[in-house]
Amino acid sequence: MYKCFSFGSFLRKSFSAAFLLLLCAVLIFSACSVFSSAASKNSEKPVPLPVLMYHSVCSKPPSEYTVTPAQLENDLSWLSTNGFTAVSAEQLIAYTHGSGELPDKPVLITFDDGFYNNLSIVLPLLEKYDMCAVVSIVGRYTDDYADADPHADTYSYLTWKDVSELTDSGRIEIGSHTYDLHSNTGRRQGCARLPEETVDEYAAILREDIGLLKTELSQKCGIIPTVFAYPFGSLCKESLPVLRDSGILITLTCREGINIITRNPECLYGIFRNNRSGLLSTEEYMERLTKDIR
Repeated sequence: MYKCFSFGSFLRKSFSAAFLLLLCAVLIFSACSVFSSAASKNSEKPVPLPVLMYHSVCSKPPSEYTVTPAQLENDLSWLSTNGFTAVSAEQLIAYTHGSGELPDKPVLITFDDGFYNNLSIVLPLLEKYDMCAVVSIVGRYTDDYADADPHADTYSYLTWKDVSELTDSGRIEIGSHTYDLHSNTGRRQGCARLPEETVDEYAAILREDIGLLKTELSQKCGIIPTVFAYPFGSLCKESLPVLRDSGILITLTCREGINIITRNPECLYGIFRNNRSGLLSTEEYMERLTKDIR
């Protein structure tokens, strides 16, 4: 027996078919968008990042680890004139985790050891040239030396109050330079592992040291450091797991060269830096710093 044609049934079936086609189209479009976005990020051009490493900035005669205020200002002026933009550690971390962008010619400015002149001399110059920097301090220097002999540009270290003032400026991020492993005069070189130490013994020593500075920064300044600068550039493979567990997302070495920044957070471990010797002119230093990215 033939069934009678039902217009209503026809409409229902047609609607169901159209809905299924539309749903398939939406799912396919969404999937394409996700893959396209992922492919776009993966195909992004890596960003070259030169990193400057300063120590003391004062009126003493220039040396391998000391520059004058005039030299620092010439450096910042050169960077600005040549189109470089100082970026923060926070920006780099965000970028490698997939959010935010970096400027066309980024540069990271760092200072090691925590000298008082980083506040008295460096900060005003950063403000003048609209730049930012990372200052990595040694905890014991702040605890034992800063309060005992404070606020001399040529030799004093930052007090805890000074550290807070730097961070309050919005231009300085505080990094860890260990609490008490900044030495190369004994058997241990910086925070590197000794040959006779087991991995567990070494990890316990390093964990206790950087944990002490982390605790003091948190309690006294409200800061949790995410940047770690290896003293004297003395690093070892056993240090990285400890640093990761302590919340460190960027490690700074003393190896020279240009860094390649991608959307992979791993690229921030083992950052190269170029020491700013006061024995070089701004032009000589900048030529070395940027020769691979021009």
